Amino acid sequence: MVKKIITYIALFVLGFCFLLPFTIMILGSLKDVQFAQIDPLFWIPDPPTMKNYIYIMRDGMFLRWILNSVIITVIPVASQMLFCAVLGYIFAKKQFLGREILFWIFMAVIMIPQQLLIIPKYIMFSDFGWINTYWALIVPELWGIMGVFLVRQFLQSIPNDLEEAAYIDGANDIQIFFKVILPLAVPVVATVGTFSFISNWNDLFQPLIYLTQEKMFPITLGLASMLGKEGNFGIEMAGSAVSFIPTFLIFLFFQRYFTEGIQMCIWQVGNA
Repeated sequence: MVKKIITYIALFVLGFCFLLPFTIMILGSLKDVQFAQIDPLFWIPDPPTMKNYIYIMRDGMFLRWILNSVIITVIPVASQMLFCAVLGYIFAKKQFLGREILFWIFMAVIMIPQQLLIIPKYIMFSDFGWINTYWALIVPELWGIMGVFLVRQFLQSIPNDLEEAAYIDGANDIQIFFKVILPLAVPVVATVGTFSFISNWNDLFQPLIYLTQEKMFPITLGLASMLGKEGNFGIEMAGSAVSFIPTFLIFLFFQRYFTEGIQMCIWQVGNA
């Protein structure tokens, strides 16, 4: 009994610590105040106001930032879900010369810190004329190596008898993939999509490197620039709250896949 009480208290304290920043963000966005104050309770609105939300929604640049984030997030998410499913299926079920070598070469790329590649990529994208365009953020994210790994490990657990039975019934590889394999792989593909969405929507590093024109900023970089331009605590919190909504909804509706994906990563890396 004592152990259970201690567990509940610990969970309550941890839950409070995790929720406090979000609470400050929401309440701060409803407060008409310009600068943060020393008082620890300054963020409590008295009275609440929607003035900050009205301000950012009337700011055409803020809406443009939202649109930019949608473009550089939705396209890579859809692309990764498709390409990771196809490549994962090929590496899991198809036999060809050098399959294992090629796969582990892909996996070795994960070991390279992306920060080491940023200068060569910048030079290459500059030669392509991709600086201050969507291409620099979309093209490198069209497929993800970790997503291929997750799908491949998942599909290896599916019996080959299903494919053989489909071949006997006269189905070709494309029909087998879309009608047999893909429906079974929905959980892992949804996990890849969830991870991809959260990663791309919240990415600040790459837009900071490749984008210099304010009209091309995604919401993450736009909020960072707004902090220096506006210097208004309430407006910053309102912008952060609006930016948080898509990731919150994705996590809310796909939280089962998100938690399963984390467990899958831990288990599959350990058994790779």
